[in-house]
This record gives sequence, structure tokens and C-alpha cells, in this order.
Amino acid sequence: MLNNRLITGLGVLMLMACGVFVNISLTACGDGKKKDSTLNFYQADDPLIRYTGRIDFSDKLKPKFWQPGVYIEWAFEGDSCILILEDEMLWGDSHNYFELVVDGKEQRLQMKTKRDTILVATDAGPGIHRVFFCKNTEAGIGYMRFAGISCQKLVPLPPPMKRKIEFIGNSITSGMGSDESEIPCGKGVWYDQHNAYQSYGAIAARSMNAQYHLSSVSGIGLMHSCCEMKVIMPQVFDKVNMRDDSVDWNFTNYQPDVVSVCLGQNDGIQDSATFCSNYILFIKTLRKHYPSATIVCLTSPMANDQLMPVLKKYLAAITKEVNKADSNVHTYFFSKRYSRGCGEHPSLEEHQEIAGELTVFLRELMKW
Repeated sequence: MLNNRLITGLGVLMLMACGVFVNISLTACGDGKKKDSTLNFYQADDPLIRYTGRIDFSDKLKPKFWQPGVYIEWAFEGDSCILILEDEMLWGDSHNYFELVVDGKEQRLQMKTKRDTILVATDAGPGIHRVFFCKNTEAGIGYMRFAGISCQKLVPLPPPMKRKIEFIGNSITSGMGSDESEIPCGKGVWYDQHNAYQSYGAIAARSMNAQYHLSSVSGIGLMHSCCEMKVIMPQVFDKVNMRDDSVDWNFTNYQPDVVSVCLGQNDGIQDSATFCSNYILFIKTLRKHYPSATIVCLTSPMANDQLMPVLKKYLAAITKEVNKADSNVHTYFFSKRYSRGCGEHPSLEEHQEIAGELTVFLRELMKW
């Protein structure tokens, strides 16, 4: 029986007492013929597994990650592959969503238990198959752990993309409220419509053949966060878990070519001098960590008619001041408001539009 591609009784699972796969005898009957394959277990620290994002590797066999959009890639030879994931279940019964892309075929899934065994592929056919895993929900729902892969043989991936982008922001950048494909707005729980894989940053990066980080937290602001949140972006920007301001991040692990900053929606209309001063200080912090990066300050895609002109005024003044000493800081103003998703957030379709706008601008700016 298969449930949401989670294994609940497929084949014969050969396990050690500690619960770690040694090998698996998998019987696939999808075409009416039995196909037996012995799968080998590869631990999470295998060098053929590629990680991208802010990840805590203090336990190399179970790397832990909170941020939306963290992604993991591998390639395997053979017809079957199984993935083992763990879920923090931070609020007792909350479960992270994730994206699984196998040979270009996308599927949005959700964890079901504390430790899930996920059927990535069976009877995949001859040749080499490529897998892309992405965390769709964000730090506020809790961490995930990557606990290993079982397949016939892991094989090397193509070289990683050379271009790198970091997208700094709030719920919009996280992909919150965008995906109603399974649960409509107002139903389920607040994170059921999260989809970081289909957020504007992830889409734009893929279209430009770039790696990406989503350094974002729902509700966060530059100097004022919403929803009684006790942290602001400048405070947590140096952390792996940005929601809870924990686990130090080593900036040498990822040096982006471009850093976009999409903040201000949760700050709202502030005293202009105070807001601009705080924003300039944050840009100086970014420049300290990223001496060569191109920094782009964005208006909020969901800003209303009152907030949008104010943000434009703020950002114009900020870049004018910063450019006196740093000419590699720019602005981009979105052409309209995007608010057809849940809670007036951008919808999946609108994330495509936002990504399209930003991609055109960045291609020209970076000569990509």
C-alpha cells in the first residue's frame, strides 16, 4: 500500500535495530512483472549528495535545516530509490511540506510521521536519474533532517551552477499563501499553502541557471515585525535558524553574486529618517559579509496603494545615499500589486509574474 508516496509496506525492508537501512529488497510490480533490486544505503554525509542552503551539519549523518527553499540533490543509477526524512513536529502535530522532483517531474508532498520512508522512484527504467528535494515550508513550522538514501548506486551529479543568488525577505519570499492546489485559503492550517519551490526567488534563479538561498521569515521586518514576533531581519541574518535566532551561519559557505532585499511590508509606514537609517545599516552589514555582491533593494510585491509610493520614496533615498560610497547597490520597483493568494499574498501564478519581472531586470543588470 502506498500513501502519498510514503512506504507503508512495500517489499521487504531489512533494518538494523537502530532503524537504519542496511539494504532493502524491493519488489516492484507496476508492470505486472516482479523486479527485485537490492538497494544500498548511503548516509547523509556521502560526498555524492549535494546540499544548498543554510544547514546545520553538527550531526553529519542527520543534517538539520529550517529555512524554506533549502534543497538537496543527488543522482542514482537503477530503477529504484528511497529517501529517509525526519520532521521536528514542532507544534506536536505540524508536518513540513516538501517538493520532490524526479527527472523533471514535480510533486509536492507532506511529512506524515516523525520519520518517513519515501518512495522516490520504483521501476524508473534504465539509465541515470536525477532527484531534487526542496523544503517548501519555513522555519516557523520546524526543522527537517535528511537521514539518507537507498538506491542501487549513487552517481556523480553534473557540476553545480556557478551563478549564486540570495533572496532576503518575509512571507512573500518564503512562498507563503501561494499554493491552493490541495487546500484552499481559509482551510487547514496556516502553512498548508506554503510553496518555497514555486516562490519568485526559486523560479527566477532556475530561469537564470543560478543557485539560490531564501533567507526569509514570515512576518519579519527590517525594524518592526508583525504578529508579536520578537526578531527582526538584521538581528537574525547571521543564523541558520532565522526564525528562532539560533545556530551561527558561516557566510564563507555561500557567497552570492546577487543579493535581493524585499523588506518593508511588515514594517509598514515608518518615520522615513529612522527607516532609511536602519536600512542603510543593514546594507552595510550585507556588504561586510558579501564584499563583491550586487545588492538590489526591492519594493514589496504585495504593497497596497498607500505603502507602495512610500517604499519607493524610501528606497530611492537609501540608494542615493549608499551610492556615494558603494555604487553596486540598486533598486527595482515592481510594476503592480500581487495579492491574489491567501491573506493577500501572491498566488502561484503571480509568483511566476514576479519572477519574470525580476529576471528581466537581473539579466540586464548582471549581463546574464
